Amino acid sequence: MTAIKKIKQLGPQWETQDPFLFCAYHLDNYPKGNANLGPEASLADRNIGMDFAPNPDGWRMYHGKTVPGFPAHPHRGFETVTIVEQGFADHSDSLGAAGRFGNGDVQWMTAGKGVQHSEMFPLLNEDRENPLLLFQLWLNLPKKNKMVEPHFKMLWNEDIPVHSFKDKNGKEITIKIIAGDYDKTKAPLTAPDSWAADPSNKVAIWLITMEAGASWEIPKEVEAVNRSLYFYNGDEIEIEDFHIPINHAIDLISGKEARINNGTNKSSFLFLQGKPIAEPVAKQGPFVMNTQQEINEAIMEFRRTEFGGWPWPTYDHTHPKERGRFALHADGHEEIK
Repeated sequence: MTAIKKIKQLGPQWETQDPFLFCAYHLDNYPKGNANLGPEASLADRNIGMDFAPNPDGWRMYHGKTVPGFPAHPHRGFETVTIVEQGFADHSDSLGAAGRFGNGDVQWMTAGKGVQHSEMFPLLNEDRENPLLLFQLWLNLPKKNKMVEPHFKMLWNEDIPVHSFKDKNGKEITIKIIAGDYDKTKAPLTAPDSWAADPSNKVAIWLITMEAGASWEIPKEVEAVNRSLYFYNGDEIEIEDFHIPINHAIDLISGKEARINNGTNKSSFLFLQGKPIAEPVAKQGPFVMNTQQEINEAIMEFRRTEFGGWPWPTYDHTHPKERGRFALHADGHEEIK
């Protein structure tokens, strides 16, 4: 029996399996920046907010009108895991917390009972281009944790383990372990109320790279879990006689090993795994609850309270250009990198 359940073509927002809700994939070759941290390029004729559509110049403003990114917006009932492999993200939120992270850092944010935040992508380089490679996963919360206090945790690049090894032909494979474990290498602790905080839920988030011609077998998992492999960089791979081109997702059966034979170029993958929460899911925009009534309550509460209001000068707030990587938490303690 094959290890493959399904093969799907990828767009900018990737379909995921329970306990994940979806993955937004951002690959933008931003030009040089200007003094306002935006692109040193014309923004004329851009349909701001609709630019998840194909864009011939290779970069998007999303909802940002001056700086690329997503100005203030609310969330309730789930978590965001924001992986910035290249470029930077500026975080600001309704609790007064803030941060700048990137070039391999990960922010793990539990929205819980409600938080408003902005995610802007400052173009810090004025003398060269500003490429951005970012994944944002939406990870569901079980009913018992949907109304916990909001919280975020930084997984700094220096603290995220990378397991490197060679196949029998000397070809290199690396696995960056953001959640879960591989061959006795364990990821840092996640946010405390996360579904991933309980090891029995078998949540794994890995970034995998394989040298051209490398071969590697994803180990089987004895538990009944959902697992998906997202092939986003490279040329072609082979899994069990299936030849799969770039920009495809492969849903895998957890009880079987799956051998990947890489093609003629270096390949990159995102691997997601987790025991399903298996509860009803009601989604509307930025809110994820169990019932439509709870969604309506979230909308009404946000209209009334704005989940604490907005303490920053603008809804697309960015931090000073000279500021390095940092995280200012709601309780006032600060991390500086």
